[in-house]
Amino acid sequence: MGIPGVDEAVEAFEAAAAEFAACVRRGLGGPGSGTGSGTGSGDGDPLRGQADACLDGLGGSVRVDAMVAAFRVRLAAAYAGKAAALDGPVRSPGEHTAQEMGVVSEVACALTVSERSASALLAQAHELTTVLPLTLAALQSGDLSWQHARVMVDETTGLDAAGAAALEARFLGPDVPDRARECPAGELVPSRFRAKARTWRERHHPVSIEKRHARSVLDRRLEYVPDRDGMAWLSAYLPADRAAGIWNGITATARALQGPAETRTMTQLRADIAAKLLLSSGAADDTSVDVSTADGGPADVLPGNDLMAGRVPSPAAQVLVTVPVFALMGLTDEPATLDGYGPIPASMARNLVANGAGSFHRVLTDPRNGAPLEIGRQSYRIPAAMRQWLRMRDGKCPFPGCSNQSLDDAADHLLAWADGGTTGISNLGQPCPKHHRLKHTTAWTPTEASIDKPPGWTSPTGRHYQSEHQDWEPPQWPPQILCPIPDQEHNPAVPAGVLPGDALR
Repeated sequence: MGIPGVDEAVEAFEAAAAEFAACVRRGLGGPGSGTGSGTGSGDGDPLRGQADACLDGLGGSVRVDAMVAAFRVRLAAAYAGKAAALDGPVRSPGEHTAQEMGVVSEVACALTVSERSASALLAQAHELTTVLPLTLAALQSGDLSWQHARVMVDETTGLDAAGAAALEARFLGPDVPDRARECPAGELVPSRFRAKARTWRERHHPVSIEKRHARSVLDRRLEYVPDRDGMAWLSAYLPADRAAGIWNGITATARALQGPAETRTMTQLRADIAAKLLLSSGAADDTSVDVSTADGGPADVLPGNDLMAGRVPSPAAQVLVTVPVFALMGLTDEPATLDGYGPIPASMARNLVANGAGSFHRVLTDPRNGAPLEIGRQSYRIPAAMRQWLRMRDGKCPFPGCSNQSLDDAADHLLAWADGGTTGISNLGQPCPKHHRLKHTTAWTPTEASIDKPPGWTSPTGRHYQSEHQDWEPPQWPPQILCPIPDQEHNPAVPAGVLPGDALR
């Protein structure tokens, strides 16, 4: 028997391939190839029409690639099933292993890839064809790329069938009222989709993040991997609060070293500072960092520094910790959010707040809807509060696909002050330095924002690209607080008419 829907899928693929080929002809056909009919406006200009056709062709190629990947998945899964049927039932574990090795080897040779890659493809194909039907359907229709599909497979690993279906429905289900609709999964770059999927998985995993974190802490380690050209990678697997503190502390120190006479990039400065901290005796007990120049000699003069040559104090790193108010009180164990990382155990957030870490700002969230409720009083002044609010609203640079953390971004007027723009949250964005330059040196323009929505962007060709939104969720209500509230189901968002103070009385 054939697989249902194959004929329709092949016809859809043929139509997409024909449309892609037409875009290639228009975009690469040279003079006289037509003005195109893409999403951009050619305005009768042949050159503009060809440019639009090139962009349409690039978009079409992604859709065709996704459809090809879906067929590859179906063919791999079908071959594995048919090979098992041809070999007959296995009579021992050894026979089963041998059969699997034969299938993997055959697929590897057919695709000219390593057996490891072929084994991974077969495992992914099995998950997509048996556990993740919405993902496979989106891949087949070209709405989701192969990279996105792999992310979905990775993030549902370890979940039971119900958990995998819930995660999949959150991003791909057409009839789920609370799915992530602000920016469809296929319109997020794969790394940002992974971040969103992982965040949702951490919040809704059947095993609490406290228990999973306790197990994972035992796996902390330092890894050393030699590389070519006399280089090597050194990486550490650490609890998130420690890793974030190290990263932001080194970043802040690197910023202090930047100046007109400093030729090293921020990336090079981070590496040099980390190496000096790790190699210096007693560096952990010192409040300053001795930094050497790229050629190994001492940094005799650091611009803007009146301290001893080569020694720069480490500025305090700023990290936002968003904590559901009941989790901070110890009434629930739902995850908090560490800016630039994602969900962390509530115990870790409580520890950061209780220990008075000066580099962390506590952010309480409204128990009714998960929205930011209050920023620490040290940031009560309007300019500082606005900057902190932007960091909470956007979470990162709002340019589509950019993952630059909010710590490196600066507030910027969407409509320039000189052009009548106001200094309000709905007229502010926080682009990273790269996309701040893009705004001021090209025809790329940000669109309007709101108190809870970051700005999108419009390209010089007139195409609009939506920004990624934060996935705020109502926090969990402890049973002892929900009991006095009538007609409430387990762990709901409290209606707007019920204020937090009413529930606590």
